[in-house]
Amino acid sequence: MQLANLTSDDAVLAELGHRLEQHRVARNRTQAELADEAGIGRATLQRIERGESVQLASMVKLLRALDLLGGIDAAVPASIDLPIAQLERERRTPRRRARGRRGAPPPATDAEPWSWGDEPGKTT
Repeated sequence: MQLANLTSDDAVLAELGHRLEQHRVARNRTQAELADEAGIGRATLQRIERGESVQLASMVKLLRALDLLGGIDAAVPASIDLPIAQLERERRTPRRRARGRRGAPPPATDAEPWSWGDEPGKTT
């Protein structure tokens, strides 16, 4: 059964609990043993297997104990690479110039230095 096809949160939690119970039984572990290994209470493990809501930290500890934590990488990838964003990146031309700093004075030129015009020896 695909979790995406389930219509309610309760149904998703129940399916997750059932799957985790199957993993525990396949590893021939009692609830007490697995809860102790995961560092959670036996009652917390029972709530998870019944499909009840628990703290996320407890779920992470349980997934780690069952060696299933790697599945989270597939479920929640580090970044989303949307096809349209990829096309926009490919279409952009590479930068050929650096932008100047905003508010910076213009660069000096080789022209005569600026003056007021009333300096001695100057004619206007």
